Amino acid sequence: MRIHHLNLASMREIDSPQGLPAARAVCHALLIETPASGLVLVETGLGLDDLAKPDEQLDREWTELVGPVLAPAETAVRQVAALGHDPLDVRHIVLTHLDVDHSGGLPDFPHAQVHVMAAELDAALAEAPNRRYRPGHWAHGPNWVTYPGTGTRWLGAEGVRPLTGLPEDFLLVPLDGHTRGHAGVAVNDGERWLLHAGDAYFYHGELSRDPQPHPLMDIVQLDAQVDPERRVSSQERLRSLVHDHGVAVFSAHDPWELSEYAQ
Repeated sequence: MRIHHLNLASMREIDSPQGLPAARAVCHALLIETPASGLVLVETGLGLDDLAKPDEQLDREWTELVGPVLAPAETAVRQVAALGHDPLDVRHIVLTHLDVDHSGGLPDFPHAQVHVMAAELDAALAEAPNRRYRPGHWAHGPNWVTYPGTGTRWLGAEGVRPLTGLPEDFLLVPLDGHTRGHAGVAVNDGERWLLHAGDAYFYHGELSRDPQPHPLMDIVQLDAQVDPERRVSSQERLRSLVHDHGVAVFSAHDPWELSEYAQ
């Protein structure tokens, strides 16, 4: 498999507590070329409809807080095409959760199967519209493939599920707390496991043995959580995957993490 690391939505510029150059927060996504399952997109960022109709598709308070650039070239559908692929070849989309900046590109791939935890879809359908969930992102009627919160044990993590229609190199790893059905997406690149942890944490310093959160992003993280105890437990699980099992873990919005992978 070939794995591309993409930024699907540049956001407000943030400083680095470690003295790295300031950078815009990102929406770190993966585009994966598979031999038999077509293209697989992990996260969809903001989509063309969001950029064309931001007042309708996006919550105004969220937009003012996050400051998205709203650049068409950053959308998943445009980047897939720029890499020489037909967007129709995106047969599977795997989402960590359904927050506005993770599901906005769904309407650009109406024929794809969309994999998500059942608890997350239930919460989104019940709570939308609000700052977090925007029903315009699934008004086209996606082909949902949902998963319960039960499964097998993988590297110490419980409830892990293989993904229907995808090879065993893909796993859905429950990491709730940020939302009710939040999950990580694990992908084996042939040499090691990568884990897209979505918004289970916001800054790479949080995964060190002596966790160091980002002052600004931590405010956002704490404001967005639905279950503080489970969010903390999910972060502990991630630290174990990193330090005890050598899994390469990255989050959705840390620009310095993305710069390490998108080279």
